[in-house]
Amino acid sequence: MRPVPRWALLSSGCAPVLLIGGWVIAALLEGPAYDPARQTISVLAAYGAAGFWVMTGALAALGVCHLLTAWGLRPAAIAGRVALGAGGVASFAVALLPPPSSGGSLRHGSAVAVGFALLAVWPVLAADRRGAAPWGLRPVPCLTATALMVVSAAWFMIEMHQDGADGVAERLVTALQSLWPFVVVASCLRRPQPEGPSRCGDPCA
Repeated sequence: MRPVPRWALLSSGCAPVLLIGGWVIAALLEGPAYDPARQTISVLAAYGAAGFWVMTGALAALGVCHLLTAWGLRPAAIAGRVALGAGGVASFAVALLPPPSSGGSLRHGSAVAVGFALLAVWPVLAADRRGAAPWGLRPVPCLTATALMVVSAAWFMIEMHQDGADGVAERLVTALQSLWPFVVVASCLRRPQPEGPSRCGDPCA
């Protein structure tokens, strides 16, 4: 199994810090008019918002983190790495397609939905069913992570339709999705594997 480079710990660890730090700072800039329990992160990234550039920058940086982590997470199945990297591209799209200051945006909403879906399924797609796999790539933890993300995303959709705690639900699912790559990388680094042929048959890098 090919080793995970240590810089992947930095890229994966920065993802939740940048995302959460971005929405905290942007909310502070927005002031008391913004309700983080009932309003989504997209409100902070909308044109004209006081924290527009902070939230947009955080989303773009999150995309970079996911792309780098996907590149470095060599022990994971290729389908999972592709899904994680595509989730990073979706984060870029969300940053590049901000919603208007009022009303919705089909392009922004579509980018958010695609990003949610990709980052929810990548854990189970990345699973390694061999017995020597690191904890974060074993089938049960991967399936559990995907299930939690899907359930929290469903809760977010329910809250949106009921005009409820949209902000709380969205922050839960995005926090889970930004944190899981770090958990996987950390588990890979804690359990180094002996070098040997990769799953495609090429020598280890």
